Amino acid sequence: MNKPFIFKQFEVNQDRCAMKIGTDSVLLGAWTSINNNPFSILDIGAGTGILSLMLAQRCSAEQIDAIEIDDDAYEQCVENFEQSPWSDRLFCYHASLEEFVDEIEDQYDLIISNPPFYSDTYKSENKQRDLARFSDAMPFRHLVESVSKLLSKEGSFSVIIPYSQEKDFMVLASKEHLFPKRILRVKGSPSSEIKRSLIEFSFNEIEAEVSELIIETARHQYTEAYINLTKDFYLKM
Repeated sequence: MNKPFIFKQFEVNQDRCAMKIGTDSVLLGAWTSINNNPFSILDIGAGTGILSLMLAQRCSAEQIDAIEIDDDAYEQCVENFEQSPWSDRLFCYHASLEEFVDEIEDQYDLIISNPPFYSDTYKSENKQRDLARFSDAMPFRHLVESVSKLLSKEGSFSVIIPYSQEKDFMVLASKEHLFPKRILRVKGSPSSEIKRSLIEFSFNEIEAEVSELIIETARHQYTEAYINLTKDFYLKM
């Protein structure tokens, strides 16, 4: 059954999206800094629209735009936006990142993305799911180059990637004068390896603030840090 995913202040239908809501999106949506009170936000590769919805709940940005290339995911994202309490601030474009960059004159105070990643070795029989999961659809270099054009001078760019690709991603970003400001490395449990890196970039070269988050100490025994980060969203936190 593909029931809607129910959060404290909104619901997300995901039956038509290849990539279902997972911990990655919720972590990124909750961790991303809104301290600079963004007026405009862009969500690249929106999927269900979860990141845009989380940011709409967390801040008063007047313009929250999302882009999604997949037909079904785009339609689902629009539907999720329309039935949310913030429908007047949310808008989804049906476009590729390339088309969007070519056509949009605006710059955004905050850009957020949970980009596809996994190498070719993971290809499955489901083309739509593959498109959502593989970096073929939106290579990191293309993502970073696009962000550098769309981000305002004092803006920030927030992304979640596999920890194994953290160094490479930062090298690509530095070529576009984007430098890490905050880095959060995530482990499933105290004894497991670091799995994900959440990175916030800006055009200012400063020493990055690095921290680590452990999700659970035992099955369904969530750490206080994880609960504090996600409690505004998850019903059971």
